[in-house]
Amino acid sequence: MSGKRRIYYALLVVLVAGLSWVALILPYRNQLRPSELQAGQVGAADYLAPKSLTYTSQVLTEQRRKDAENNVLPIYTAPDTNVARRQSESLRAALAFITSVQADNYADPSQKMSDLAKMDNLRLDTKTILDILALSDARWQAIGQEASVVLERLMTSTIRPENVDDIKARAPSLVSLSLSESEAAITAKLAAAFVAPNSFFSEELTDAARVAAREAVTPVTRTYVEGQTVVRRGQVLSDVEIEALHELGLVKPTVQWQDLVSAAALVLLMTIYIVLYFNRDGSLLSKPRRLTLIAALFLVFLLLARLIIPYHTVIPYAFPLAAYSLTIVALFGPQLAVVTSLPLAVMTAFALPNALDLTLYYLIASLLGVLALGRARRMASFFLAGAAVALAGILVVVAYRLALPGTDLTGLATLSGVAIFNGLATASLTILLQYFLAQLLGITTPMQLMDLSRPDHPLLQRLLREAAGTYQHSLQVANLAEQAAEKVGADPLLTRVGALYHDAGKLANPFFFIENQLPGFANPHDSLEPVVSAQSILRHVPDGLEIARKYGLPKPMLDFIAEHHGTTLTRYQYVKAVKATGGDESKVDQADFRYPGPRPQSRETAILMLADGSEARVRAERPKEEEDLRIVIKKVIDERVSTGQLDDTHLTLQDLNQIVESFTTTLRGMYHPRIVYPQLESPAVSDVQTRPSAQADIHPIKKEEKPTTPLDSAAGLIEQPK
Repeated sequence: MSGKRRIYYALLVVLVAGLSWVALILPYRNQLRPSELQAGQVGAADYLAPKSLTYTSQVLTEQRRKDAENNVLPIYTAPDTNVARRQSESLRAALAFITSVQADNYADPSQKMSDLAKMDNLRLDTKTILDILALSDARWQAIGQEASVVLERLMTSTIRPENVDDIKARAPSLVSLSLSESEAAITAKLAAAFVAPNSFFSEELTDAARVAAREAVTPVTRTYVEGQTVVRRGQVLSDVEIEALHELGLVKPTVQWQDLVSAAALVLLMTIYIVLYFNRDGSLLSKPRRLTLIAALFLVFLLLARLIIPYHTVIPYAFPLAAYSLTIVALFGPQLAVVTSLPLAVMTAFALPNALDLTLYYLIASLLGVLALGRARRMASFFLAGAAVALAGILVVVAYRLALPGTDLTGLATLSGVAIFNGLATASLTILLQYFLAQLLGITTPMQLMDLSRPDHPLLQRLLREAAGTYQHSLQVANLAEQAAEKVGADPLLTRVGALYHDAGKLANPFFFIENQLPGFANPHDSLEPVVSAQSILRHVPDGLEIARKYGLPKPMLDFIAEHHGTTLTRYQYVKAVKATGGDESKVDQADFRYPGPRPQSRETAILMLADGSEARVRAERPKEEEDLRIVIKKVIDERVSTGQLDDTHLTLQDLNQIVESFTTTLRGMYHPRIVYPQLESPAVSDVQTRPSAQADIHPIKKEEKPTTPLDSAAGLIEQPK
């Protein structure tokens, strides 16, 4: 580990420890001491007034002031006559325009209808326009005058924005009875169209009235005489009782040095515990970004818990602290979640009145949730884990509170219901956190990987349709790599999904790759120069990255695409180029035949490289015996090791031996010998083929090796080494 990274980790430890200490003393700074009483708690004893006292109750006074303030209704401005004048002017202008359109002798009826339909301040339907154009001048004038009268009468009302429609609905009842039914309808529409609010909510007047109402409230006083009971044992405290206790000097919000030292001692103990764990398992130390996020997530949960939980009766059991553990499982695995859940649970419940049962409530619920979540591959797993958290909470509540004096079934049922809510909240919060944090870190969660592995994924469907051979090859490599990853303790799901997409770049030119070429058709590489042929093969890596980004694949999938060939050579084209120069390798630039890389940076991408090459070589050479199969696989792996392709991974020699055995077992199953069914020369062969026969089932069949096709013999050569 570099010196800069050591300094960074040291600063991170100090920062986390310091903020954890602050979190532990927050309740002391913001609340009363644990031995003192707080609102929402139950009185542990009877409190008597030590002296006679009359004081002004700020709590009760403020309650009355709020009640008086809330009783003030919204105040609106007086009706504005200028609004009525403006609307009347707008109506007259609209009427004048309609009159001018009617009198236009040069416009045909359709033009007139179009002109009236385009009016800015008046929207008329087609029927109304036709009715207007059919009116005589005298009747139109009568309607216009009546519309102005109706609008004026409507606008004399108090019209607020929320009752405009109600005022408009009154227009038909105000139209003169001297007009016909159709004329009255036109008049009502014209007048209603120009109704507008003339009275508006006045925030200033309303606020002033509320202030006046508050100030009119007489302060409330309370009086206690010496020896009077202020709070009884078992009484649930409200702010009123707490205020009385403060006024009488029965409680004092002070912080003592013992509180600070005890918090520091606990933080130091938990810090030593975490540091020893990371010194023992330093896999995360190589990933400072992930370690920083874990520290930040730990602090967020701790700070929120210490701000919300203390001195409440029900809230501590509702706080979804287990969501931290489940999120860590979904992102980094169960071991880290189990280890870091202990300090979080202990520090969250530190110095609270019921610290012991809360510590066990949080810790056991978290651990049971971690075990129930498993590999977090499906949405149902999260809710199963939430159910486990709820069950653990209920059992802890029953175990530690049922035997306490004064515990009733109602209280027990309430806490059990809160534990169920805790489980549901934990599952829901975990789903959200793991999704967004995975995006932030550029990692994929098991649930995302399961979604990517579905055969109906658009990119896999495209591979199946456009490059069926590549799709089948990817499936076989995925099976091969997954089994090997399981053997060596790598991530088998990540390896499998990465293998499914590693050759996505072949979609750009599928028929340039042997597995997609049809028997009998010319191989396009036969007519290409070796360099051009190699470049067309090498392109499938950058093409794959481009296609993967287009389909929104996460970064780990891009790593599989970029690294599955590392910086190896396209051996087939390179050898062909060397032969063309008479065997002089100095005349051939290896850079023209080398994949862009980088070399595999993880065990998973390294396993994919080995699986890809082994599957292609075995498919091409078709070894008959298991030992020959093992030799071919070892040869592929030795080539990758000798060229330094595995130098940046953490694969050991033992891992490589296990990979060889895994590949041998899996490939032996994939390419086991097939039987060739004999053909009957009887004229009734069609009957035998279409009708089952008991004799056919026991007919002796000779086992033969599967015939080699041109496709099989050429498999893997174009992309060598595979």
